[in-house]
Amino acid sequence: MSLLVLAARAVGLVVGPELARRHAARKRPRVHRAWTACSPRLQTRAASVSGVESRYGRQLELGVFPVPNADDLEDVRAQARRAEALGLDLIGIQDHPYQRRYLETWGLLADLIARTERIRFFPDVANLPLRGPAMIAKQAATLDVLSGGRFELGLGSGAFWDAIGAMGGPVRSPREALESLEEAIEIIRLFWGGERSIAFEGRHYRVKGLHPGPPPAHPIEIWLGVGKPRGLALLGRAADGWVPSLTWARPELVPPMMAAIDEGARGAGRDPGEIRRLLNVSGKIVDGGTSELLVGPPEHWVETLTLFARDLGFDTFLFWANDEPEEQLERFATEVAPALR
Repeated sequence: MSLLVLAARAVGLVVGPELARRHAARKRPRVHRAWTACSPRLQTRAASVSGVESRYGRQLELGVFPVPNADDLEDVRAQARRAEALGLDLIGIQDHPYQRRYLETWGLLADLIARTERIRFFPDVANLPLRGPAMIAKQAATLDVLSGGRFELGLGSGAFWDAIGAMGGPVRSPREALESLEEAIEIIRLFWGGERSIAFEGRHYRVKGLHPGPPPAHPIEIWLGVGKPRGLALLGRAADGWVPSLTWARPELVPPMMAAIDEGARGAGRDPGEIRRLLNVSGKIVDGGTSELLVGPPEHWVETLTLFARDLGFDTFLFWANDEPEEQLERFATEVAPALR
């Protein structure tokens, strides 16, 4: 039985024989036996690590994923200022315009950018169907200029299609969503490319005689929130990073996903190591024992994220606190982050 299957069972996941057979047949990086330390039934081993690099040789970056609740605006602002003061690298804000409790993401990003000086920002990830690529490119370039080069672009093809349709957006099939994402990447790259006038004719998006500008303050990276094989292959060919969430990119599912990205990159003549691999990680830092994959003491977090980096290939982690976000941010930045750098 593969170590990957053992690890899945250790965290209470069911892996059928067909999935186990397909995973075993793939050529993939060895999964460290310490995955079993993620088990709530096993004693967590303390880890002493520093200067952690991902499997692709990238130094780790760390950030926070505050929930953009309108009722918690002052708390979100405080988290952004505190994340910067504590030396974190990134802030990602989810983009669900149809969520009545949430502030509009791009407006919130502009507000937080104006209240900080160093930390970088990105939509995690931008809702393409409700925004459109030309406006996304314009907004991203504008925020990059306003922030002095502190903006990156997370981009998604869309989800929650009934809610998107309720706001007047297009309701797309999985194939159409992926096609639209590929077209959007092309238009956004054209917009940032420095040409005086651009044109693009696609099935879902078209621009003609568009005069783009202003140019971004730095080369903005495009990070995709995709999970299916064709989307991952597109990422490998055309994007700069991957930004899944641990809620659906579970550890036992990640190796074939990484392989699909790498295969797409090599097929396009790219070095897979150039692609950033981010992960939104939700959980809670507690004293005492470990009860879930990422509910446990600081040393458990350090060891688990180290394994996510060294064995799976992630190089950036966005911390999403289950509750008590201010207290949890302090603990993540002071008790977990130093051991990973």
